[in-house]
Amino acid sequence: MSTDYSDFSMLDLFRIEAENHSRILESGLVEVEAQQTPENIEPLMRAAHSIKGAARIVGLDGCVGLAHAMEDMLSAAQHGKLTLSAGHIDSLLKGNDIFKHLAGLATGELAPWITDNSAQLQELVGALRKGLTEQPAATAPAAPPPDTPAPAPASEHRPEQHDERFVRVLADNLNRLMGYAGESLVQARSLKPFAADLLALKNSHRDLGSMLAGLFEQAQTGAAIDTVRLRLHEVLQGLERASDQLLGHIQRFDLFSRRIERTAEHLYDEVVASRMRPFADGLHGFSRMVRDLAKDSGKKIDFRIEGEATRVDRDILEKLEAPLTHLLRNGVDHGLETPAERLAAAKQPEGSLVLEAAHRAGMLTISVRDDGRGIDPERLRVKVVEKSYITADIAAGLTTTELMEFLFLPGFSTAGKVTEISGRGVGLDIVFTMAQKVGGTVRVDSQPGQGTVFYLQLPLTLSVLRTLLVEIAGEPYALPLTRIDRILAVAETELGSLEDRQFYSLEGESVGIIDAAQVLGLSHGGRTREKIHIAVISDRLNRYGLVVDRFIGQQDLVVIPLDARLGSIPAISAGAIIEDGSPVLILDADDLVRAIDNLLTQGKPYKMDRLKEQAALRKRVLIVDDSLTVREVERKILENRGYEVTVAVDGVDGWNMLQSAAFDLVLSDVDMPRMNGIEMVRRIKQDPRLRELPVMIVSYKDREEDRLLGLEAGADYYLAKSSFHDDTLITAVRDLIGEA
Repeated sequence: MSTDYSDFSMLDLFRIEAENHSRILESGLVEVEAQQTPENIEPLMRAAHSIKGAARIVGLDGCVGLAHAMEDMLSAAQHGKLTLSAGHIDSLLKGNDIFKHLAGLATGELAPWITDNSAQLQELVGALRKGLTEQPAATAPAAPPPDTPAPAPASEHRPEQHDERFVRVLADNLNRLMGYAGESLVQARSLKPFAADLLALKNSHRDLGSMLAGLFEQAQTGAAIDTVRLRLHEVLQGLERASDQLLGHIQRFDLFSRRIERTAEHLYDEVVASRMRPFADGLHGFSRMVRDLAKDSGKKIDFRIEGEATRVDRDILEKLEAPLTHLLRNGVDHGLETPAERLAAAKQPEGSLVLEAAHRAGMLTISVRDDGRGIDPERLRVKVVEKSYITADIAAGLTTTELMEFLFLPGFSTAGKVTEISGRGVGLDIVFTMAQKVGGTVRVDSQPGQGTVFYLQLPLTLSVLRTLLVEIAGEPYALPLTRIDRILAVAETELGSLEDRQFYSLEGESVGIIDAAQVLGLSHGGRTREKIHIAVISDRLNRYGLVVDRFIGQQDLVVIPLDARLGSIPAISAGAIIEDGSPVLILDADDLVRAIDNLLTQGKPYKMDRLKEQAALRKRVLIVDDSLTVREVERKILENRGYEVTVAVDGVDGWNMLQSAAFDLVLSDVDMPRMNGIEMVRRIKQDPRLRELPVMIVSYKDREEDRLLGLEAGADYYLAKSSFHDDTLITAVRDLIGEA
């Protein structure tokens, strides 16, 4: 490893060594319990021996005695003098917990802690010494020192994060990076003479231009034909030389371009490789955790890890700890049966739990599979209905795959009771959230009585993102491909409208659509579109169609984090540079969904009209009525005659819309919740900005006193719904504001 330890104190070095060797001991002890061979025990004995030597150098005598006792027990087992029982393993793990605890202390806390807990350390050493003489019965595990924390699950142990982090890089990787960086510098410097050659070519073109200008003047003054012919020959020779020079420069530039591109690719590959770590680096504590959970629950479990050498992005590996902890806990608690249950089901008494990592189809695939009881889809169907997520009729028609999606909802659990291991319905929610945040997916496959498999499909690295480039308001933006459900190009006639909200019917579902420019707060071009381009995005609760100007194409982008000084930018997650060198912003799908939801429920979305430029010239009418039927009838009548219509559900909604947009006419009902029509009319006529705005009341109240009340409030027209039909409404509107 390429790490400079020159500034580290001896105690700092001890802490580093204790951390490394305690990891070897923890995973190795669990493996030795399942398969006790001299080959498996030998590295554990060496780890204990190394800790002993390091502790002796820094004067931590209490730690020396503990490591020595552990080394003696492991040495006896290696040479066949002792068969390690579960009790022996427990005692060794207790000792290793102390080494882990010491590795996590501040340098100045090491010696005081050992002094304060010397009695407990001696007690544990005594238990280990006693275990050497007890064969084959298991020793009762010694009680841990009171200040020694119990081994925490992997998800609960997180090193303190600092802004400045140290990253370990293999020396070979660093050497290759230096080599490619040097080559890039050489290639960049080669541009200087190339630039000088281009300048010379420019001067040649200038001289040729001067010669042509002089030739033109000579021709105009009637110079001798031989003189003109000679000068023209000189010009042609100069052009030929310039053409040869240009061809040579093009060939040199093409060669340079290929070299610098190849060097840049190698440099990028090495930088990415330096970010990658073996999957095994993120697995510390899992074997121990499964062992302890199996012991507590009375189950026998064969836990295996496959693909430990699979390379994983460092940032993704750090994020995997909590999700994998929950999946393994679920496998032990929900998935696998007790030995008696397995024997009754004609299975081996020992259950199988496998954690696997592999690269497949350009993605990192991680699976957690067990051969346990599986998930009963019918029981899951009942649970979904009990929790009121859907009705029984809808649940009856769901496929098994669709039912499994409910497992990842917050608070959802199939457990009959809450235990210390699981049952609160938060674990799978954490798994789903993590996968979604890094641009991945999670799914589950289960066969009742045969087992369950959870699959995490994640990007190989967070530094590169597969995106769809789209154009919004004339500028390119990038949407992560993993967050796009579908892309569509539909005719305007295929869109539906309800409550002044437009939607598209996709596989039987009405997907609300909205213009991306409005969501991002950009100026709206109002351009004519032959097709409406829609990117369908979703979260677990909502699904919307984002309307863009056009789809540019798919592209892998190197993610550039936004400057922290910019703070959080709504709907934007990062930046990137596309192939032509232009900057592009990467959209945050979760933020977009939330913004669309807010806009559709609280605001006024644009419509995808083909003639938006003409729409700006049409008369605008605001319909305020709490009846959906009345609103839709009036809207259709007016829109069919060319008016642009906006609807509001009551007086307050209508008044708020009048504050944010201009209208040529207001149509209002009288009896409405929150603010009735009479009160709204009074407000309009009392407002200096709105008092000239025509208002028509359309009401079921057709008594004379009702009509007079509306007109006294300031209404310009009162139309009774009893005499309401298309022509009377259109005639009244035309009388007030004219044609559309």
